[in-house]
Amino acid sequence: MSFDLSVFSNKNIILAVTGGIAAYKSAILVRRLKDYGFNVRVVMTKGAQSFVTPLTFQALSGNSVHTELLDPEAEAGMGHIELARWADLILVAPASCNTIAKFATGLADDLLSTLYLATKAPVWVAPAMNQQMWAAKATQRNLNTLVEDGVHVIMPGAGSQACGDVGLGRMPEPEDLAEQVKNYFHQAQRAIAEKFGLLAGKRVVITAGPTREAIDPVRYISNHSTGKMGFAIAAACYSAGAKVTLLAGPVSLETPNGVRRINVSSAIKMLDESMHQLEEGCDIFIATAAVADYRVAEVSEHKIKKAGDELNVSLVKNPDIVATIAQQDKRPFMVGFAAETRNVEEYAAGKLVAKKLDMIACNDVSRADIGFASDQNAMVVFFAEQYQMEKRDLEKASKQDIAQQLVEAIHDALHHEIEPV
Repeated sequence: MSFDLSVFSNKNIILAVTGGIAAYKSAILVRRLKDYGFNVRVVMTKGAQSFVTPLTFQALSGNSVHTELLDPEAEAGMGHIELARWADLILVAPASCNTIAKFATGLADDLLSTLYLATKAPVWVAPAMNQQMWAAKATQRNLNTLVEDGVHVIMPGAGSQACGDVGLGRMPEPEDLAEQVKNYFHQAQRAIAEKFGLLAGKRVVITAGPTREAIDPVRYISNHSTGKMGFAIAAACYSAGAKVTLLAGPVSLETPNGVRRINVSSAIKMLDESMHQLEEGCDIFIATAAVADYRVAEVSEHKIKKAGDELNVSLVKNPDIVATIAQQDKRPFMVGFAAETRNVEEYAAGKLVAKKLDMIACNDVSRADIGFASDQNAMVVFFAEQYQMEKRDLEKASKQDIAQQLVEAIHDALHHEIEPV
């Protein structure tokens, strides 16, 4: 079975490493998880640091290693709370006998044991210990408690151990653990999609409306965009099961139900917030905003007074938001929009290639019946060449209906299986 590994690019895994010779396997496990596209942060107990250095895991994960309960560099020093909120899954591998006992009794005297109590994320433990310690009644009692509490216990393997004994207690191989994590998220994604909708579990960021580029404190450059299409798409994505963040320019529209809205004004602020959302996690980026192509080179600090028949204002080009996002290393599925007044399809097809988008929807805003202020729209959708999908004509309909059809087009592209050449 083949998998689209891009679905893991916004899944956050905390790998917790405890004291034991099997800690060396955890270094390989970080590499395997990263190979699948997961974001990995490592938490180490003091015991673990006796076997492998934090620097090793920092180099492999690309992130700082967390070792202290009260982190002076964390927000308010509460590193365990930040990590607890960040994680989509916590994997403790190897899980020592001591750590298992702490989890079972609710002891919270270090970062890992406190993190365990503070998180809502699923917790998996991969025990690794001497075969007699594994067989001890206290250990088995503690493991049963964890299972009752909802922790997923990965059974250890049998074989020769570092101490010379032979029996159960070996930590599973890193490749097997990484495979289990990958399959878990695939199954979870599939179950959510079947239950809730076409974009279930996806994180979607949408830009909508115009931008305003200040000339002075009371004047600005803008355009006719009302944001109606973008807001309709945000509502449709939420109805399809997605987690939606809407970056809205200055418009007078109510926020769709269930959608997180962030108001922005200028193109620069919209780009900054788009980049921030990309860092937080984004599977699909939909750029419907009518971003001003230019901004004033020097904004006047005070209102410009009328003097003469002409006012010369120097303009500089704004950054291209959708093209900038599309160039990032961890780019989401990119959907662009082209509002044109002539040669609509030709210009849109060119933008699709030039800006390296996955999909683009275009419409003719010169038409009075589907222009910016209209409640209806009609579009043509193009897909990037690698999807091997024909263009789609979305006939004139309400913007809500068009939005639903666009969601279906995004879903179809995301799940389109390309036949091998």
